[in-house]
Amino acid sequence: MRVQFTILSFLLLNLIITIIHPQSKWIVQAQLIPAKFDGFVYGNPKKFNPESILIEAFFDPVCPDSRDAWPPLKQVLHLYGSKVSLVVHPFPLPYHDNAFATSRALHIVNELNSSATYPLWESFFKDQNKFYNSETSSMTRNEILDHIVDFVTKSVGHAYQSDVKSGFSDRKTDLKTRVSFKYGCSRGVYGTPAFFVNGFPLPDVGSPVDYNGWRKVIDPLVSSKREYEYM
Repeated sequence: MRVQFTILSFLLLNLIITIIHPQSKWIVQAQLIPAKFDGFVYGNPKKFNPESILIEAFFDPVCPDSRDAWPPLKQVLHLYGSKVSLVVHPFPLPYHDNAFATSRALHIVNELNSSATYPLWESFFKDQNKFYNSETSSMTRNEILDHIVDFVTKSVGHAYQSDVKSGFSDRKTDLKTRVSFKYGCSRGVYGTPAFFVNGFPLPDVGSPVDYNGWRKVIDPLVSSKREYEYM
């Protein structure tokens, strides 16, 4: 009975708020929407082609399968050139202890120098073992953050060290990393790597796609687009 009363009270309160402030729920929802689209555009964002085939990838910086998925995807991007665009969304898996902090580092660096974002992705993938759970299990949270800051500055340049360190105290970078995770969840992502092509998910979430696999996906789309343009 008490539970029913609580639910009834909640519904009544919600009704009163809606009557008094009918736009309030839309204001709350708008505040949850980020100011810009999540993710990092591969290449020069100013040259992003909205007419190209769009690949969206959800990667965890400390996920071995994400690491293995990157080389064939990069190879395919170079093959198709401007016909294909890529946006990578950080998706920190909760069972990787350092996934959120390394994803946050990517957001920090992207704000400082967007041209350094993908080199940092590749640095994390190359030396991923330094951030595995077992490697940092005896370290405190502050020691891990210092470890990440040192690693990042070696990758992007020591001139950024103070800015990278202060970035971890900036609430905005924390929120951006949370938005990346929530955005992935809103798209139904539950593991990495996960891929979407022109908005449609590819099967086998959590498994890398090799070069031939990408060719099988992209080649027909390029051919179809060429036929459409000549109609």
